[in-house]
Amino acid sequence: MTLPRICLIGAGSTGIAIAKALGDAGVPYVAFEKSDRVGGNWVFKNKNGMSSAYRSLHINTSRDRMQYADFPMPRSYPDFPHHSLIAEYFESYVERFGLRRHIRFETGVKRVTKENGAFRVEDDRGGHEAFDAVIVSSGHHWDPRWPDPPFPGELDGVEMHSHHYVDPSEPHDLVGKRVVVVGMGNSAMDIACELGRPGVAAKVFLAMRRGAYVIPNYVFGRPLDQAIPLPVWLPWRVRQGFGALVHKLAVGKMEDYGLPRPDHRLGEAHPTISSELLTKLGRGDVIPKPNLASKEGRRVRFVDGSVEEVDAIVYCTGYKVTFPFFDPAWIAAPNNDLPLFRRVFLPEEPRVQFAGLLQPLGAIMPLAEAQGRWLAEYYTGRYELPPRERMRADMERERRAMFTRYVASARHTMQVDFDDYLRDLERELDRGRKRAR
Repeated sequence: MTLPRICLIGAGSTGIAIAKALGDAGVPYVAFEKSDRVGGNWVFKNKNGMSSAYRSLHINTSRDRMQYADFPMPRSYPDFPHHSLIAEYFESYVERFGLRRHIRFETGVKRVTKENGAFRVEDDRGGHEAFDAVIVSSGHHWDPRWPDPPFPGELDGVEMHSHHYVDPSEPHDLVGKRVVVVGMGNSAMDIACELGRPGVAAKVFLAMRRGAYVIPNYVFGRPLDQAIPLPVWLPWRVRQGFGALVHKLAVGKMEDYGLPRPDHRLGEAHPTISSELLTKLGRGDVIPKPNLASKEGRRVRFVDGSVEEVDAIVYCTGYKVTFPFFDPAWIAAPNNDLPLFRRVFLPEEPRVQFAGLLQPLGAIMPLAEAQGRWLAEYYTGRYELPPRERMRADMERERRAMFTRYVASARHTMQVDFDDYLRDLERELDRGRKRAR
């Protein structure tokens, strides 16, 4: 059979895994990468301007759960490596498997259109080329999402998104200042704790819209995601109950630390991981507050009526899922929601796929690796998709389960469980191989 020629958009941690899988299967592809190196979000001060890595960033999924299956991280790496080690790991991966020659560096995709059954790709250097298919692996943590609608009023001080935060002195000098950090995600935890260290910010307030379960990096002397492995065949409610029991024994109630009681059960929102925050709260280095109500010059008012003088607000309010190279009337993700068959295929456009466009309870990299193998089998004819009606029914079932389980939020539109996703994908591969035969 004649194999299709693929346009792969992005050579970050997902893109290089897809590239390897396509190359292993002999599927021709060209990867377009805006930066001068691979690694995407994990490249500190990436030349493409899209990285949200700050100077002190470490992974919060452990090394062994983040690594690619066919290229383990060096055993000399700590359990939770610094971003610089992760970027080196991705460079080594590309060198080991000879992927660099297929990547067009410093060449972004400007526009993708469909013409006569093929895809016309225009790059930002003025080039035009036709491809048989497009795989999007451009990531979803690069387009900052600000509070919408904005908090009323004006602040006579600095307002910035966590995407642009580098350290306490860059891009704005927050040393000795009074700072409000807005959010309860992992970036908010890291930034609030860093600013709350002695000698850094004068005061740090952590403002949150709702409560969350703060989970430590280690439980019983082991990285959290390796401490108590539960078989994937156990019903979700059983695993949830066991996790809640462990959290109660190891951490206790969130209210004991001054945080609001979560309005959901453990596992019904994306996890917030920090071994440092609870200590900072206990020491008064970080002061919990409810959500902002308004900005009033040099002060901010919170929804409980309390008022504080502040010099800066750091919004850790997540990211928008956007595809600037597609006409929004054709392909878009309003409110971060793009329904996909197993988080990869558009039933109406089976030759446009998305890799890494999911939010796992765990790391994306092994899931992207599995998606790459799936796509390689699809493009070599060893796997066949189910009929569109069946795909849509499967998507609807999956979405009902997700929206029933998770807190309603733009943050929870593409959630998957790490082990469940891998198991379900393998089962679908088996079914698709039978269909292909």
